[in-house]
Amino acid sequence: MSAVQHRRLGPGFWGFIVFMLALTGLFVWLGVWQVHRLAEKEALIAQVNRQLTQPPYDLPPAGQWGSGDVDTFAWHPVSASGQYVANGTVFVFTSLSEARGRYGGPGYWVMTPFAPAGGGTVFVNRGFIPQAALDTVRAMPLPTGPQTVTGIALAPQQADAFTPAPDTANGIEWVRDPVRLAAMAGIAGPVFGLTLDAPAGAPGALPQGGETVVEFPNNHLGYALTWFGFALLTPALLAFWIWRQLRPAPG
Repeated sequence: MSAVQHRRLGPGFWGFIVFMLALTGLFVWLGVWQVHRLAEKEALIAQVNRQLTQPPYDLPPAGQWGSGDVDTFAWHPVSASGQYVANGTVFVFTSLSEARGRYGGPGYWVMTPFAPAGGGTVFVNRGFIPQAALDTVRAMPLPTGPQTVTGIALAPQQADAFTPAPDTANGIEWVRDPVRLAAMAGIAGPVFGLTLDAPAGAPGALPQGGETVVEFPNNHLGYALTWFGFALLTPALLAFWIWRQLRPAPG
């Protein structure tokens, strides 16, 4: 006849309980943090959507670009008067997955330098072209004479360790960074820190304007549910482990 022996509870038993409870608290904190980030991201998206439909700002004179905060113009219509600069267009590779116009897929943004009346240079994204149309668009003449361009101002895209070097031989870039675009185009002098996305033109015309991509990754709800799920699972596993430890051992 076997005797039943009770297990002795050593420091490791209590230490593991403290560890698992602390882990549960961490998971709860991470879930709450993701909920806060979700609220912040939704507020940002709502703000950007409001800004896109506001009356345009006037492009400030070039002398104010260095001292002012140009980021206040981001995601807002901006109007500039001047003329396009010949022989300075740079093609930025992209893939337009949700096109509003006829063309989409792999292609290029047509980034053309624009000389405002107030001096300096601002790069205007005249629109998207498919890869097959590159040579055709290269040969197309630019709009000449005084122009007024009203487009959405966008912050520069940042290059990273995986960004290829500029293809200077073909005038092709990989990010919409005004500094890199100016270097490719041989532009000297002040360059506005944002680019302007031109509005849509005639249906089917190239470049295809009006393709501003408003995209903010917003996976915070899924992350929050994951962390809260871990916060529920961890104490359940702990309870099962405690039950196993406290269960009388056969003698």
